[in-house]
Order: sequence, then C-alpha cells, then structure tokens
Amino acid sequence: MDLLSDAITAVRIGQPTSNRLRAGDEWCYRFASYEGAGFHVLLRGSGWLVPSAGEPVPLGAGDVVLVPHGSEHTLSSRPDASGAVPFESAVAEPDGRTEFLCGKYRLSHARRHPVLASLPEVVHIPARIGGEPELRAAIDLLGAEVSAPRPGSATVVAGLLDLLLVYLIRAWLAGNPGAGWPQALRDPSIAAALEALHANPGAPWRIEDLASRVGLSRATLARRFAALTGHPPMAYLTWWRLATAARLLQDTDLPLPSIASKVGYGSPFAFSHAFKRQFGVAPGSYRSRG
Repeated sequence: MDLLSDAITAVRIGQPTSNRLRAGDEWCYRFASYEGAGFHVLLRGSGWLVPSAGEPVPLGAGDVVLVPHGSEHTLSSRPDASGAVPFESAVAEPDGRTEFLCGKYRLSHARRHPVLASLPEVVHIPARIGGEPELRAAIDLLGAEVSAPRPGSATVVAGLLDLLLVYLIRAWLAGNPGAGWPQALRDPSIAAALEALHANPGAPWRIEDLASRVGLSRATLARRFAALTGHPPMAYLTWWRLATAARLLQDTDLPLPSIASKVGYGSPFAFSHAFKRQFGVAPGSYRSRG
C-alpha cells in the first residue's frame, strides 16, 4: 500500500498543466485561488513568492515552491504584491534574466486526503547541492520538455508533473518528521492499520479487528491513531470509503449498488445517506456534475 499515491489518486479531477516564462528586471504576477495545487520552479534569477496571508518567501535559482491548497498568491521580483497583474496576461521577455516554470494540479478540495490537508499553505524546497536528487532530475527533464516540445511531449510532461508533485510532498514529509501525518507514516503499527484500511475499505472492519491485526490493544490503537492522523480509526475508514466512492462515481460507470458494496455499505440507501452527509449531494447528482 502506498498511502501517498492513494491520496493523490483520490483527489485528482483532471490533468496537470505547466508553462515556462522568462521575465525582465521588474515583474509581478498574481495567481488567483483555484481548486487544486500549484507549483513554481525558479530556473534562473531570483524573486519572491508573496502569499495572500503570511510573510513573503525569497526564491533563488533552483528553488521549488508548492502551493498545495490552491490559495491566491503572487510571484514578484520584489517582496510585495503591489501592481500585480494576472499571470494569464504575462508577456514573455525573450532576453529576460529570470525564468520560471509554473504549473497547476486539478485536485478536488471536497475529498482532499488529510495527509494533503496537513500541508502548510506554502511548501518551499530550497536548492541545495546534492539535495533531493530525484526532484532535481524531474525538474531538469520537465524544463527541457516544456521549452522544446517533441513527439510525445504531452505524455512525458503529464508524467513528469505527477512525479514532481510526489517528490515535493515526499520532501516535505521527510523534512517534518516530528508529528502528525509524517510520524503516522513512520509508525509501524499505525502505518499497518492505514495499509489494511486502504487495501480493503469494503471489509466489515471493527476497531478490535484492526487492533488485533497490528498487534495493539484497542485503546492504544484508537489513542495513537487519532493523535497522529487527527481522526479515530473508524471515522477515518468512513471518510476513506466515501472518498473512494466519490472517485469511482466520477471515473467509472459502475452502478450505485456495486459502488456501495465495494466501499462496505450493505445497501444503496445506507450508502446514499452517508455520501450525502459527507458531500452535501446524493451520489447520482455528484456523478452527473462530473
């Protein structure tokens, strides 16, 4: 089981996109809020990421920034957002000394996995000699493909963007091992419990079954699981079942009874009631709106 892959798959609602741009000495581009996550790679030069709330983040060549919740922000040659223009109206400067690669991931905020929700508003990965070699390799390949498209580039770019998202989240998890989800994924018993729930969300799980499987008492599992993930085990299971169902509704043509059964509900009625309580709409309406 790969929880991070599951978390990303559960929230994906479209293909990622990216653009490469050169800018002159003075530039200031605004990125509106959107449903998904954004990233920026400063390929050359220096600049600032100015969030809508919080302190500006200085950027140097090779730095990477993830805006995981799609919040409004600005990229600027100075540490403020005054005079910002929409990024969509940016005019490239072919001889500009600053060059960056920007992109968006379309991710559903309604079914965002808690491990993604736990990320800060801005994830900044500074360039370091020898640091994050896989991430650096993906950036180099992505920059080359975007700057000089060749046959098959659309497929290559989509795959590299997916890699970049995984590497960015991995880098944050590795750099923040002390508490919460990073620690949950390192705790053998809690990781094993998560693996079991993800591998078979439709099973008739009980807290005592899960505790026995991972070698903990019921009370210890409940306490440790909630402390690290922010959710009691059975509440997390309910959320994961419904998030899985939401993905199946949008990505497959399976009938509602089949989806209900796959995610552990004994009847379509019980499934529909739980789904509407979680997402605010009935499963059929959720499917029809895409």
